[in-house]
Amino acid sequence: MLTRRTLAAGMLAALPAGALASVPADEADRARKAIFAVIARMQAAWNRGDFRGYMAGFENPGVTFVSRGRIQDGWQGTLDHYIRDYGGSPDRRGHLTFFDMTIDVLCHDAAMLVGSYRLIRPQHAQQGINTRLFRKIGGRWVISMNHVSAYDLDPAAS
Repeated sequence: MLTRRTLAAGMLAALPAGALASVPADEADRARKAIFAVIARMQAAWNRGDFRGYMAGFENPGVTFVSRGRIQDGWQGTLDHYIRDYGGSPDRRGHLTFFDMTIDVLCHDAAMLVGSYRLIRPQHAQQGINTRLFRKIGGRWVISMNHVSAYDLDPAAS
């Protein structure tokens, strides 16, 4: 079982030596565009009910996913959670929107995204914040660590 200490150590170890070194502006811009494209593909996949397509944005199998005050069981465990809790009908899945995102490119193969999301559905509409560590692995930007902080929306607000 992972503890906070091992999670923090893992996050630090995930960054290469010199991770705080400056990245040229053009490289950082390309990284941000690529990461925004990953998020757009994930949002579209969710909204059409393609949970595997949504999960393509995460490192497989190594993603660390923190939600509801606990660490999920990796890539497959997270996919299973989405299918179990959100699958079946469009009303259960809801409509997902990511917004107010900022991306800090830490080095040539690591970036951090902090952004908001809203999931509108008849039951348990929610909104929250995602903090995501992206890594460039095999030429693709993927989420290697994802932390979600969410709250239920007032049904009148959604």
